[in-house]
Amino acid sequence: MLRFLLHRLWQSAVTLVLASIVVFAGVRALPGDPATTMAGEQADPAQIAAVRAQLGLDRALPVQYWEFVRHAATGDLGKSIRTGTPVRSMIRETLPVTVQLAIYAMLIAVLAGVLGGVLAAVFRGRWPEWLVNGVSLTALSVPTFWLGILAVVYLSVHLGWFPASGYVSPLENPIRGLYFLTLPALILGMAHAAVVQRQTRSSMVETLTADFVRTARAKGLGRGAVIVRFGLRNSLIVVTTIVGLQLGVLIAGAVVTERIFSLPGIGKLTLDSVFTRDYPVLQAVVLVIATAYILINLLVDVLYTVIDPRVRVSGRAR
Repeated sequence: MLRFLLHRLWQSAVTLVLASIVVFAGVRALPGDPATTMAGEQADPAQIAAVRAQLGLDRALPVQYWEFVRHAATGDLGKSIRTGTPVRSMIRETLPVTVQLAIYAMLIAVLAGVLGGVLAAVFRGRWPEWLVNGVSLTALSVPTFWLGILAVVYLSVHLGWFPASGYVSPLENPIRGLYFLTLPALILGMAHAAVVQRQTRSSMVETLTADFVRTARAKGLGRGAVIVRFGLRNSLIVVTTIVGLQLGVLIAGAVVTERIFSLPGIGKLTLDSVFTRDYPVLQAVVLVIATAYILINLLVDVLYTVIDPRVRVSGRAR
């Protein structure tokens, strides 16, 4: 177990270094000059050169990358070009909103997806399976931004069931906070629920048609016990993998949903930094999201050994 953890930590560290290189290079490949943006379009070349020197953009790229990594390792993510606010403070204010939205959306996705997968597997070849598969296919096919706009128009504006925009922290007011996050979480979680449903169904169908399940049924074990003890338990590995991967995708993909519902999360911060060419904010946000994705995948790998003791690891699965 220890060898496996050390191996995965090493892989995660290498992945994080590669991600930081991609983030650094990708941000600098964007069009526009942050020094010109900060100094103003009417600034003369001397003023722009002074701003570039102040931001460290006149140094060689390897030196800039080293300074970026060195400061990021100590928690110093720089300051916003547009406002001068420390980027760490901006992320600390916006990241909890995105995390709350992602967790709420994933809870909805897991509950709906697992329930739909169980129904589709148990009633295989009958109308409940067709209904569940039709709903999941629709959820996967409809773009999130279009579904979000429709939800705002009909459920918020016309029917008034949910607020069209705004945010209240669930930590300060749980009921009102969840009320404001429910509609965005539903929209964000629908496509992910479809992924969970399809994987759960596939895993349960494979388990319920296995020989050991037939033997258990022949010995008198009830249908409900078979579904819970064998079907759900053996599908937990697949569901855990999907949930871990999808949670990282949710955090990174909340940009559109936060924009539609005007949530002050890290997605909105990312778009604002792109529109204003605030490169220190942009590269810090992307690095934080990449780090979260890597840590979530590491946690999922560790959970394998907790969920299923049959999984043996000693640096690699065997």
